[in-house]
Amino acid sequence: MRIRMLVDMPDGASRNGEPWPARGEPVELPTAEAAHLVASGVAEEVTEAEDQDAEQAPAEPRRSRRKAAPEEEG
Repeated sequence: MRIRMLVDMPDGASRNGEPWPARGEPVELPTAEAAHLVASGVAEEVTEAEDQDAEQAPAEPRRSRRKAAPEEEG
C-alpha cells in the first residue's frame, strides 16, 4: 500500500533499520503496516491517480517565509 507521511518521525527513528520517509514523501509499505499508520493519523493513502499526477506535474517552487527587510529611508 502506498502512503504519504503526514508527520516527521523523531530524529533517529527507523523502520527495519532504514530512516522513516520525510513528511509528504510517498512510500510503499506492507498493507497492514500502512493501514495502521493511516488509522493512527500519521499517514494518508496515496491513490494511483495522485501518484501519477505527482510524476507528471513539475514541482512547485518553494516560497520563502522570511520577511523582507525594511527599506532604509535616506
